Amino acid sequence: MPTDRQADLLIAVALTEFSVHYEVAAPGLAEHAWQLAADRLLEYDVEPREATGALEIK
Repeated sequence: MPTDRQADLLIAVALTEFSVHYEVAAPGLAEHAWQLAADRLLEYDVEPREATGALEIK
């Protein structure tokens, strides 16, 4: 069972992926997704490029 931290980081990764894939098609929505992801990462003091490693999934 994932911890709250792992769940939040996984959501942040998914939101980041969403923002990248919809950047052209829906820039406002992509920006909102990116901001939500950034807020979750900031809460755990994790940089976007470190998010997948910070999940610590075994």
